[in-house]
Amino acid sequence: MTDPRTRVPTPSQNAAQDGVDQSESFIRRAGRTLIVSVYGAMRVIRLYPPENEAVRNALNDLVEAGKTLLDKDKELELRTSGEFIFVNSTRLRLDLDNYASFSHLLSVLRKCGVGTIHVAAEANARDWLVLLSQLLSLSTSEEEVVVHDVAEKLEAAGVTTFTLGPPPPTDDDSDFMRRAKEAAKRTYSHSVAVTRECMGSVRMGQAPNIKKIKRVVQTIVDQILNEETSLVGLTTIRDYDEYTFTHSVNVCIFSVALGRRLGLSKLQLFDLGMAALFHDIGKSRVPLGVLNKVENLTDEDWRWLAAHPWLGVLALFQIRGLAELPYRSMIVCYEHHMKTDMTGYPRTVRQREQAIFARIVAVADGFDAATSRRAYQTVPMSPAAVLAGMRDNPRRGFDPVIVKGFINLVGVYPVGTLVVLDTFELAIVHSVNPNAQAISRPVVRIVSDDRGNVLYPGELADLTEQTAPGVFRRTIIKTENPDRYGITIGDYFL
Repeated sequence: MTDPRTRVPTPSQNAAQDGVDQSESFIRRAGRTLIVSVYGAMRVIRLYPPENEAVRNALNDLVEAGKTLLDKDKELELRTSGEFIFVNSTRLRLDLDNYASFSHLLSVLRKCGVGTIHVAAEANARDWLVLLSQLLSLSTSEEEVVVHDVAEKLEAAGVTTFTLGPPPPTDDDSDFMRRAKEAAKRTYSHSVAVTRECMGSVRMGQAPNIKKIKRVVQTIVDQILNEETSLVGLTTIRDYDEYTFTHSVNVCIFSVALGRRLGLSKLQLFDLGMAALFHDIGKSRVPLGVLNKVENLTDEDWRWLAAHPWLGVLALFQIRGLAELPYRSMIVCYEHHMKTDMTGYPRTVRQREQAIFARIVAVADGFDAATSRRAYQTVPMSPAAVLAGMRDNPRRGFDPVIVKGFINLVGVYPVGTLVVLDTFELAIVHSVNPNAQAISRPVVRIVSDDRGNVLYPGELADLTEQTAPGVFRRTIIKTENPDRYGITIGDYFL
């Protein structure tokens, strides 16, 4: 009997699968157009009265975008789940072109307690005007808003073409999130292995496999654009024994995610990722005795460490297939320990400005290095303390705009920070709150109850959740050292 796992699909099965793929592709394209149209209509409704021509045109475009989906799929339903938007059960891909529209719509719906919007075929421009106006108005209310409030407003206005529902319960173990976490784990472990292989080759005087490295960076860029939370969460797994390799991968992940927030194109993100992954390649020329030294470093040891930027440039120049490496990789390799005023090391030989990629990598490198346990730094600083120093101490020499962007990425309490809540629970910061106004209230994972009992894996909790208007269910009191409680942060991101 033929093993069903190796059975060759029939032509009819292939045709059916192609039809499904084409249908999903259509919904993704048309769905993105719909979301952009909703965002555009919201913007002009804020600025102009309903009778303005710009408002009428935007609403007509929105109606047409909806009809396109209704004519093809016979139904139209928008649904949010966490940080994702679904149209007719198909998850839309988030990329740089639609990042603003997706984020804005998610924020408005979340504030109004709306999780699903079912659109009837009869929905017209007036109906959309009423719906979007009410959403915009209620989203700015200081009082807590639930989906029933929005439905009542629509009913009072005589709009019956929309059926609204609440957000689905948060399910961190959903099929999509499980697949995203598994993909992130594979990417991370493979990236560390390739980085180890690359540095080993350079240390032995051999040429590393550039094509393999490029594939790793491309995978990181793709996953950051698709779903960054899982991959950024894995940066908390800082392997003491493989610090040099995990550090390079962490800096690559942070840099690409930060570059995305700063509006870089996909090609620019790839170049930035390559530069970030190679930023410490010079350490392959530093004696292992210095890198792994546990006791205090001597002046000679520090001279070796301070030489790794220009040693890295030499290593990159000697790599075969140099034409395939972005020139920016060498600039970043040389400048990532310089400050914005060009002090730091190595000393600059002529007056110039630090390259933008080097500024980004410097912030990512400084954060990950200070929060990691190394041979000569056995007690790392807490992520929140590191961020505060980067932001408030100008002598650190980081670009303040880049630091601000990094804080928006990782939050005031970065992913992996152990915090004490006013409920006497312990929690680990799981992700930045999608609501930009709640940057100090992240999504956390409760890892210990109020009696000190350790919980695993623990439940997720959104710190913006309120028990009454203006009364938050949980609030962060302070950050703590996980070693004090015997908690291994990385275990909660595996």
